Amino acid sequence: MTLKLMSFQAIQKHGYDTVIDVRSPAEFAEDHIPGAINLPVLDDHERAMVGTIYKQESPFKARKIGAALVFRNAANHIEKNLSHHEGGWKPLVYCWRGGKRSGSFSWMLREIGWRSDLIEGGYRSYRRQVTQLLYDSTLDLRFVQLGGYTGTAKTDILHRLRDLGAQVLDLEGVAQHRGSLLGAMPSGQPAQKRFESILAQTLSGFDPKRPVLVEAESSKIGKLNLPPSLWEAMKKAPWFEVTAHLFARAKYLSQTYSDVLENREELVARLQPLRHFRGHATVDNWMQLIERGENVQLCLALSQDHYDPAYDKSIRSVGPKVIRRFDVADLSVGAIDVVTRQIATDLQQMEI
Repeated sequence: MTLKLMSFQAIQKHGYDTVIDVRSPAEFAEDHIPGAINLPVLDDHERAMVGTIYKQESPFKARKIGAALVFRNAANHIEKNLSHHEGGWKPLVYCWRGGKRSGSFSWMLREIGWRSDLIEGGYRSYRRQVTQLLYDSTLDLRFVQLGGYTGTAKTDILHRLRDLGAQVLDLEGVAQHRGSLLGAMPSGQPAQKRFESILAQTLSGFDPKRPVLVEAESSKIGKLNLPPSLWEAMKKAPWFEVTAHLFARAKYLSQTYSDVLENREELVARLQPLRHFRGHATVDNWMQLIERGENVQLCLALSQDHYDPAYDKSIRSVGPKVIRRFDVADLSVGAIDVVTRQIATDLQQMEI
């Protein structure tokens, strides 16, 4: 039996005990169906080798070698990873396009007695539904953007609101990037397709009757692009704007970006390219502050010379409809809590 995916929501309501992705680890890492486990029947090296044989020697020889590897690896998974399952276990298996890899593995599972089915069209079928949701449709959600200069604790406020039960889309969390010049994280960013899968899963879980709060971002976070349907919805959304004193923001940034500020060599490498945009004198001043270890003064200078001008330019371009401003005063824990509760109340009043 095969499962035909007619919408993105269909995969979230599949009803199977386990979703198994039998593609190679590299394919799985680039993207996979939410919740799937990876039991590759060909690893990255084996897949490349079989492909080379298919193109350069003989399709028949490639199929023969590939089949031996697939069944050998599948037997290993059954013995080591799946042996604990009882007879009623019902797995859903897929590969790239629902072909030989998933078909062979699913056949073995059925021969044992497990109720194994396939996804028709494999991962490509799933990817089409992600594309339909994020590229070819209009999102049936009401967004509110949370804007403000860099260092106004917007991400902190978003996380606190999520803990209070608000519907929050944490784009920086999904993108694994803090969305600014110094925003890169040690873990690196996911692939674009993986980013979109997580977005699709998150968006499809929101209640259309309640507003969704999202931090105001550009159309690109680090190396990742926001898909069109989300970007269009965000551009139309009203804004809450958070304000705070410049020095308070600089102090907050020095704490939030402490990991980046401590790595002086990497910090210098990130700032040097801005000489073309901000001028040598400005960047030279930053370098002196880095050399002296004056992190708060550096964050203050970066805000004045780079972050704030970029934000002001964006505001002039976007022209957002700001429906309320919130002052976070000194950015203390107490002040952030007060603003968080105020925003939570406003969001509740916007529910249908």
